Amino acid sequence: MNKLLPRIAAGCVLLCASLAHADTRAPNDAQIAGIVVAANSVDIDAGKLAESKAQDPKVKAFAQRMVTDHGGVNEQASALAKKLALTPESSDVSKSLQQGGAANVSRLKGLQGAAFDNAYVEHEIAYHQTVLDAIDNTLIPNAKNAELKNLIVKVRPAIDDHLQHAKHLQADLSKK
Repeated sequence: MNKLLPRIAAGCVLLCASLAHADTRAPNDAQIAGIVVAANSVDIDAGKLAESKAQDPKVKAFAQRMVTDHGGVNEQASALAKKLALTPESSDVSKSLQQGGAANVSRLKGLQGAAFDNAYVEHEIAYHQTVLDAIDNTLIPNAKNAELKNLIVKVRPAIDDHLQHAKHLQADLSKK
């Protein structure tokens, strides 16, 4: 596990940097919708892998919750985008999220047992913190459409709950 921490930390630093500095211009609503969809899709992909590979039943249950919850947010975002005739637009941030998510899944595929569980949970902590920071510092402040902004505000507590849940899981795993 100690060898994995530097790689996890480096990946999270890159993700944080990309969210904060990928584009110096404020994202428009179409780009914000694209970021929302990408962020949720990344966590769905990792969750699906963890559903099948996690050893610890609590980690497996957490992964199932990530797939369900983030899938639900993507459904809400898609319905809202359709209602607003807003096509989610790719941006440097959404592309970076997708690339980082693919790299994470690829790395996780090479792990088994407790190493997988620990790496998955560690990444979920960093990822949800990064997403919360993006929500607070980029998405909410720059969303122009009130309904889009309200959706982001509405899902923020769930993202924070996911972060707290992952932290509790990490504490449980460290006791084993």
